[in-house]
Amino acid sequence: MKVILREDVANLGKSGELVTVKDGFGRNFLLPRKMAVLATEQNVRQLEHERAVISARNVKLKGAAEEQAKKLGAVKVTIRRKVGEQDKLYGSVTVLDIAEALAAQGQSVDRRQLHLAEPIKATGQYEVELRLHREVTAKIKVEVQAEA
Repeated sequence: MKVILREDVANLGKSGELVTVKDGFGRNFLLPRKMAVLATEQNVRQLEHERAVISARNVKLKGAAEEQAKKLGAVKVTIRRKVGEQDKLYGSVTVLDIAEALAAQGQSVDRRQLHLAEPIKATGQYEVELRLHREVTAKIKVEVQAEA
């Protein structure tokens, strides 16, 4: 089934691209969520017209993401957890914990934008990548401290 993506879909393509997907994925996931439209002759012509609109929207989103990245570049998050021997945490610090700490500081960030290779399991300072746009990333400093 050939569809035209209306939004960026991970591991599939960017908005405005013509892609081939399996029938079930297109019919049951992409089309009902309005993430794609069928690639009919009329829709392909309309796509050509909308590419300029899509690119202008992407430029605007990228600009907003760059501004947010500048603000978040100076942010430092401190998380306190109970520790055991050798400064190892009971449990771990995950992207959800970091997102909640950012929200407490007034920064609105979706936890899916935070990318942490593996959960933090020891005290110390870490840098966590925040992907705001496909071309814009920011680094947030996260400090994990022992709870007194």
